[in-house]
Amino acid sequence: MPPLHRSRPPRGPDPVHHPLFARFYARTAPALEARSGMAAHRRELLTGLSGRVIEIGAGPGLNFPYYPEAVSEVVAVEPERRLRRPAAEAAVRAGVPVDVVPATAEALPVKSEAFDAAVVCLVLCSVRDVPRALGELRRVLRPGAEVRFFEHGRAEERALAAVQRVADRTLWPRLFGGCRTSRDPLGALTVAGFAVRSSRRVWVPATGLRLPSSSCVTGVAVRPGEGRG
Repeated sequence: MPPLHRSRPPRGPDPVHHPLFARFYARTAPALEARSGMAAHRRELLTGLSGRVIEIGAGPGLNFPYYPEAVSEVVAVEPERRLRRPAAEAAVRAGVPVDVVPATAEALPVKSEAFDAAVVCLVLCSVRDVPRALGELRRVLRPGAEVRFFEHGRAEERALAAVQRVADRTLWPRLFGGCRTSRDPLGALTVAGFAVRSSRRVWVPATGLRLPSSSCVTGVAVRPGEGRG
């Protein structure tokens, strides 16, 4: 099977550098997952995938245990080195082949039209250039390939949406690795040329205190077209 990406790591300083958040997230992720109920969402997100999959912003590898056996390979892109270390450890324990790659969403070091599906999970909120990242994602997917997404999104409730806007302009991105909770992932996917096939709003966690990050949207989009398009 031909390689799907360049194995040489990027030179120079890391393009994404959130050391305090990365350390905090890597250490507290298991407890946060248990309290938020994210395990069930991750399992649902990945059910039915098959073939070659690219995951953007894999973090410490929290999705890896839930990839089904029909997946032949996962290329997991993660730019933050302090998250790549636990991701590499999680990849060893995964039930499918996972290759953790140092790169950003805006410059994927992989071949065009090489993947059967993509996974974006809690990452579009923090990428620096969403249109460029989604353009790269469209480039590397085959026509008809699915994008499985689970993302923070702008709240439909006016009061929480206002809180999100204030949080995004002040401390929230600094504390949480560049996360901006009031982005519109559905709109961004549509503008980038993907067809949103299904979506639904969810709360994370399902009950309790509403945080700026509690409003999420999950679903499936499709890369349409013939050839590269």
